[in-house]
Amino acid sequence: MAGVLRAERVWVETFTGLRVDQFGRLLRAVRERGGEGSGWGRPWRLPLAERVLLVAVYYRTNLTMRQLAPLFGVSPATVCRVIQRLGPLLALEPTRAYADATDRLWIVDGTLVPVRDRKVGASSRNYRFSANVQVIVDAETRLVVAAARPVPGNTADAKAWRDSGLAEHCEGVTVLGDGAYINTGLIVPHRKRPGRPLLKGEEEDNAQHRKVSARVEHAFSRMKNYKILRDCRQRGDGLHHAVQAVARMHNLALAA
Repeated sequence: MAGVLRAERVWVETFTGLRVDQFGRLLRAVRERGGEGSGWGRPWRLPLAERVLLVAVYYRTNLTMRQLAPLFGVSPATVCRVIQRLGPLLALEPTRAYADATDRLWIVDGTLVPVRDRKVGASSRNYRFSANVQVIVDAETRLVVAAARPVPGNTADAKAWRDSGLAEHCEGVTVLGDGAYINTGLIVPHRKRPGRPLLKGEEEDNAQHRKVSARVEHAFSRMKNYKILRDCRQRGDGLHHAVQAVARMHNLALAA
């Protein structure tokens, strides 16, 4: 059975949202992380470039494995094995320490991702069974700095942030959060008190805060062009690997 999709410019740019050079950087990272090896058993039927393309297409389109199989000329079982093997290798690079940390401004927020796995999600305010994913975005570049493991969608953002471990990435950096992050050490908007309206300076601060914080919502919008984050059918760590991979591809797509 011959497949249709190949690691060629027309298919890469159409189905992944990445230019060929950006896809090449993703492929190189996967190869450096050991993606070329088959581990054990028979060698892979598809070359590494097409396996990486398969995973990227899966995250971008959220097609089922039965639908992806004829596009790449393999069986649904092979598609499943490729995603399970390479999905974690597409993950976002760990955050490194920045020399100019005090000059940086980051934004944190949570986004709800609909899931099918009842052990990962919970009934949430979006009226769906969802998981809460905490994400840090650089306010200037709009690149994703880090993303936490998903927690049930009914978890408050402040608790999800405290339990995420992301705070250790933010030493020396100014981090903005919305009103849900009160008492977390983040920069949050001024709150109205009963019988006391906001002062003029506080209103101006809040307006500027909203203007900057909107950038994290723009990042979420771009990330959810990868439809795996609109309805994730993966179980266990599948959503975590998908978020990390989408964050990396989002960063590559924004790169010059």
